[in-house]
Amino acid sequence: MNSLRDYDIQYIKGVGPTRAKLLKKELGIASAYDLLRHFPGHYVDRSNIYRIADLQGDMPAVQLRGRFVSLTVAGEGAKRRLVGLFSDGTGTIEVLWFRSISAIQKAYHVGAEYILFGKPAFFEPTRRWSLSHPEVDIPGTVGAMQGLRGVYPLTEKLRNAGITSRTLHGWIQKALALRPNLAETLPPSTVADYRLMPLREALVTVHNPTDNARLQSARLRLKFEELFFIQTDIQRMARRRKQQSRGYVMKRVGTFFNRFYREVLPFDLTGAQKRVMHEIHADVGSGRQMNRLVQGDVGSGKTIVALMAMLLAIDNGAQACLMAPTEILATQHYTSLRGMVAPLGVNVRLLTGSTKKKERDEIHAGLLDGSVQLLVGTHALIEDTVQFRNLGMAVIDEQHRFGVAQRARLWKKAELPPHVLVMTATPIPRTLAMTVYGDLDVSVINELPPGRKPVETILRYEENRYDMYRALGRELRAGRQVYIVHPLIDENAKLDLRSLEEGHEAIREVFGQYYKIAFVHGRMKPDAKDRQMDDFVSGRARILVATTVIEVGVNVPNATVMVIENAERFGLSQLHQLRGRVGRGADKSYCILMTKHRIGADTRRRLELMTHTTDGFVIAEEDMKMRGPGDIEGTQQSGIAFDLHIASLARDGEIIQMARTAAERLLDADPDLSLPENRVFAHTLRLNTARTADWSRIS
Repeated sequence: MNSLRDYDIQYIKGVGPTRAKLLKKELGIASAYDLLRHFPGHYVDRSNIYRIADLQGDMPAVQLRGRFVSLTVAGEGAKRRLVGLFSDGTGTIEVLWFRSISAIQKAYHVGAEYILFGKPAFFEPTRRWSLSHPEVDIPGTVGAMQGLRGVYPLTEKLRNAGITSRTLHGWIQKALALRPNLAETLPPSTVADYRLMPLREALVTVHNPTDNARLQSARLRLKFEELFFIQTDIQRMARRRKQQSRGYVMKRVGTFFNRFYREVLPFDLTGAQKRVMHEIHADVGSGRQMNRLVQGDVGSGKTIVALMAMLLAIDNGAQACLMAPTEILATQHYTSLRGMVAPLGVNVRLLTGSTKKKERDEIHAGLLDGSVQLLVGTHALIEDTVQFRNLGMAVIDEQHRFGVAQRARLWKKAELPPHVLVMTATPIPRTLAMTVYGDLDVSVINELPPGRKPVETILRYEENRYDMYRALGRELRAGRQVYIVHPLIDENAKLDLRSLEEGHEAIREVFGQYYKIAFVHGRMKPDAKDRQMDDFVSGRARILVATTVIEVGVNVPNATVMVIENAERFGLSQLHQLRGRVGRGADKSYCILMTKHRIGADTRRRLELMTHTTDGFVIAEEDMKMRGPGDIEGTQQSGIAFDLHIASLARDGEIIQMARTAAERLLDADPDLSLPENRVFAHTLRLNTARTADWSRIS
């Protein structure tokens, strides 16, 4: 298909320079190759004719056969429109055009027979059905009674320029008629092993399906191809990294690790924690740089695993650091880690933007002479002035909150690149992890430590508000603490802030005379916010009213209730993250989702799912199916080198796994893709995965 990449879209008959420019800007279509890869978003069946008398309810696009009784122009200026009255003998329907009126008047005639295709709408005041800008065909011509017809994704600007789904379909037929070199792009062995439809046949079929079975075979072939290119690229990078990235050899399990495990650790590790520690130990002893992602729900014990990995590094004469996205989280990590390693005599320091110059100078000196063994901090860790004597282990918490280039700067802190351990409490769907984080080794901590009780999640409506207040009162009287979280959306900052303040005032009216209430939102000055947070963390304030600033990084074991106001405005993954703020102590905890009673079916299904499961991976999978992978927090930095045109990370999990297995098999047999039968595939892979920078070596 290489010749098609060079065939400018403007030279396809009917396109021209102006439309070509618009297609490139709106859809990224610059060549005939791009055009053939612009696939239908869905298909409609044009094999059936409906009667006007049978139209009812909210119908999909339908096909009607009949004649125009009249065609008249109504209105003036911006309200000018062409109105046609169309009859099929069983009834009449109004047909409206607001653009290209003169051309349409010339094209269609009263009394002639036509087939109309479009989505009917019922206009209550006139009690009449109408069709706006339908497709119009003459019976017996191409288009009419065609069977399955693809509907292509378009933008409003393209529609306003008179470019329709049918227009695109016509141009695609002309691109297929060019008879270009549509040579097979996949290795012959892969096509044979997976019984895939040949490329040319798949492209013709996906744009001109003759039946559903062949269409599904064509879509499978094209989805597999997209995902196979990605998986081969990822697998190749991962193998290259493992071969080329030398790392500190840390075979020794020494005094710090053993004393912590035997004397300090207050509980037994879960089976999942032990499994992940074995994986980390194997990595750091291999002589290659570790690049491992550890996933686990809030409270699953990721921090203990990270500390033990850092103690391994210290036992082997190296320094370690932990980088967190916020000062609150960095400070909490520092306090927690310092408390755990104090009996061992490990020198732990905290470096953030707020660290005073005198203390900062001491830390810099300690890092250079090696006396600071473990450094916890924020982005301050990657400043050029921060130099280590021997950095061997870098732990990154909630990695999606750091830019790739920021993380890359950690590599300059040591002669050999440090081992990298990435932690996230945002469960990543398996299919997404295989694609987005495919060049990392992934570990999952899927057990909660002993004594941790699952959080009970309850859906409540506005009319149940006073029942909710009574439940809060019971927990507060028992000495517990409560979070109340309000949504905050940037576009409505003033409106949301007013809603938050009203919510704070309502809580003050109910509980203010009995308990101190802390109040936090993103627009507060840092000092004021820190004071309020400190009041809650210390227990002086028993209720915290806040926005989602508390989503990551607040650890208050005494807090047993999380109330989420307007829960319908949050995504599933965000609701799960917020729920993870409670249930951190030994007491039974609750998450109350407050919403209005009139919500959409999808929203209700999303909220009800939260009440049925606490499994973050189930929730993440469902979230991706509902919202798509690009909306999930953190996946914008996915590192996928090219867009997906037909495959879906949310819905095509089986095909992703199939493509991954096929990529591994291909690279096992031909690591450099240099065999003659794989040359076309290797060349196409290079064209598809041209990168401006290779960030594959960083988490």
